[in-house]
Amino acid sequence: MHLIVGIDTGKTLAYACLDLSGNLVGSAHKASHGVGWLIDDVGKLGVPSVITCDREPNDIVRKVAAAFNSRLVYPKKELSISQKRELTAPFGIRNPHERDACSAAIKAYNSYANKLKQAERIAKGNSEIDLIKAKIIEKHSIEEAISKKEAHRR
Repeated sequence: MHLIVGIDTGKTLAYACLDLSGNLVGSAHKASHGVGWLIDDVGKLGVPSVITCDREPNDIVRKVAAAFNSRLVYPKKELSISQKRELTAPFGIRNPHERDACSAAIKAYNSYANKLKQAERIAKGNSEIDLIKAKIIEKHSIEEAISKKEAHRR
C-alpha cells in the first residue's frame, strides 16, 4: 500500500498515514525518540509516496523522505490550529501532535485528490490502482501510469 505520511517534529515526534484514497491507516506519537521508530512504524504500514509536514521541513522530515525516496511536499503557509482541527475532525484524532501530522497529510492528499479520483474512474477494476496512483504522484499522466503498469505486468 502506498501512503501519504504527515510528520510533526519537536520533543514529541508524530506521524499520520493516509492511503491514496484519503483514508487514515495509522498514526502514532512518541516523546524523546529518534526518527528510527517512525521509519520502522511507517514502513510496516506501507510505502510512502509523499512525506509532508505542516511547515518548512526540517532535517528530520528530510531524513525520512530520503529514507523512503519519497516526494517531499509542504505548504507555503502554515495552517492555523482551527484549520488543523477542522481538517482532522472526521478522523477523531485528539493528540495535538498527531493532529498536526494528519492535517499535513490531508492537505497533501487534497492537492492530488482530483487526479487520484480521476485515475480511479479511468482504471476502474484495475487491481493495481494503488501503484497507478503512486505513479501519478510521481508526475506521470494517468495514461502513462496505466501503460507503465501494463508494460510492467508483461
